[in-house]
Amino acid sequence: MVAFANPASPVANAAGEAVADYLKQHESKSLLRFITCGSVDDGKSTLIGRLLHDTQRLFEDQLAALDADSRRHGTRNGQIDFALLVDGLAAEREQGITIDVAYRYFGTERRKFIVADCPGHEQYTRNMATGASTADLAVVLVDARKGLLTQTRRHSYIVSLLGIRHVLLAVNKMDLVGFDQAVFEGIVEEYRELAAKLGIDHVQAVPLSALEGDNLTARSDATPWYRGPSVLEHLETVDVARDRAELGLRLPVQWVNRPHQDFRGFAGTIAAGSVRPGDEIVALPSGRRSRVQRIVTADGDLAQAVAGQAVTLTLADELDISRGDVIAGAAQPAQVADQFAAHLLWMDANPLLPGRSYWLKIGTRTVSASVTEIKHKIDVNTQAQLAARRLELNEVASCNIGLDQPIAFEAYRDNRELGSFVLIDRQTHATVAAGTLDFALRRAENIHWQPVDVDNAARARAKQQKPRCVWFTGLSGSGKSTIANLVDKQLHALGHHTFILDGDNVRHGLNKDLGFTDADRVENIRRVAEVAKLMTDAGLIVLVSFISPFRAERQLARELFGADEFVEVFVDTPLEEAERRDVKGLYAKARAGKIPNFTGIDSPYEAPESPELHLATLDDDPQALAQRVVDYLRG
Repeated sequence: MVAFANPASPVANAAGEAVADYLKQHESKSLLRFITCGSVDDGKSTLIGRLLHDTQRLFEDQLAALDADSRRHGTRNGQIDFALLVDGLAAEREQGITIDVAYRYFGTERRKFIVADCPGHEQYTRNMATGASTADLAVVLVDARKGLLTQTRRHSYIVSLLGIRHVLLAVNKMDLVGFDQAVFEGIVEEYRELAAKLGIDHVQAVPLSALEGDNLTARSDATPWYRGPSVLEHLETVDVARDRAELGLRLPVQWVNRPHQDFRGFAGTIAAGSVRPGDEIVALPSGRRSRVQRIVTADGDLAQAVAGQAVTLTLADELDISRGDVIAGAAQPAQVADQFAAHLLWMDANPLLPGRSYWLKIGTRTVSASVTEIKHKIDVNTQAQLAARRLELNEVASCNIGLDQPIAFEAYRDNRELGSFVLIDRQTHATVAAGTLDFALRRAENIHWQPVDVDNAARARAKQQKPRCVWFTGLSGSGKSTIANLVDKQLHALGHHTFILDGDNVRHGLNKDLGFTDADRVENIRRVAEVAKLMTDAGLIVLVSFISPFRAERQLARELFGADEFVEVFVDTPLEEAERRDVKGLYAKARAGKIPNFTGIDSPYEAPESPELHLATLDDDPQALAQRVVDYLRG
């Protein structure tokens, strides 16, 4: 027979109170978010695994699984391989490297921790940036045998860029250099010089053997010359409170809450400041003002809400507020701008090309954006500023960014949530960059649209035609200019007002300063699209004949125009046929290496996926194809 304690007995009550006290104590502990980073095979995963083991935060089944995995996948001849506690992917175990960011949660009697084990391989630098974006401290590991490597410097730069001001420099594998004090001090001195250049204020260095546990949870007898804290002691006691600017309320709106017709609230997580019913607020970027009526949560209304809380605010007035807008305290509103200076970490295999249009996501808002200028890229080894016209994978740069509409923001140093962003490729929807906003470019405030009395509709009526931009795209030698010229002649004969913008002609004047690199091609199309837009505003039918090899730039051109104003015409000629024609002899020169970056040879052409007109030049003669375009425009 099993005896159960009476729930009302003193023993049961005491046990219940003890559990409640423990849970309350655990809730009140401070939380430290930190990352481990550094170069490949510096021991990041081993450090975390050993830390979890030595703080007795593993269950028996985890220990049993670790023992079995160590015999199967380990690198220590059957002994416990602590890295396997973190390296969970099959590819990680096979290669012995970390690929993805692995998060682990643990606690001690003094503090709770969330640790992100970041990959050290250069190929996965973007994963490291993801882990660093929410961290308060970075544990930078350095192999005592190798010293500071390029990836150590790159990770340290990203740590600095993302606002982490506390670094624990773990000089690992000291057992393999005989715990030599001189080796340790040499690495520490070199790293402190780097940290000073990067603006990292606080560096605590620890000589370490993550594999053997020396100086990990307690100071080791192997380093009698070291008087500082162990890794765990420092993590438990370090003060990482940020010197934040005193900001008012900042609530990025995530959702307009309309459960029924009598309730309309604005839901989101407070990014900064606090709010009470009756407080005056301003909706950004519109600038409309109101007062907070209620602070609604699932557990009932609140008298006050602070940063970090998810709430729904109802307002005294009906304001037009949408997802992505920011509700701010009226006394200290956030800034609003559409041009910025920013730092950018490029994370895509395809290069960043200034002028190309991307989606920029900041907080809950997504807008169209382009990098208008790369001011300089940064050498991660020397922090030197280098001239650049494009960015490659894992490169960092200072840039100017322009948006298609104003947004509410804060400088990253003041507010991570409203000062950090990602860039997203508009074609593939892949995240291609992460960045931080430095400040607004004030020049945008001095530029305003000048209203005119005679608009494009009036000009179109005077010409008795519908303005259009007819965009001919295709390989060099495909017949674009020939067909465009025939269309121009037919429309002119019918009394229409037209103009041709041809690639070769424009490069004699407007774009004479541009070459044929991918970056120059992007700028070439951007300028021509803007000119074509002005001409359609004048009521003209504009025939644009450009190779325009990239879908992203053709889409950017399309978005400048109104509904039905843009007509994409794909002049489809196979490469071998275009080479056979080769009227200008360009393909022959490109094949001989005399013309670099030639479309179709050593530079790609991205064919349209859904053009308004698809003209296959092998199926019809130019006159018939031109007639198809005219019929479409007059239809």
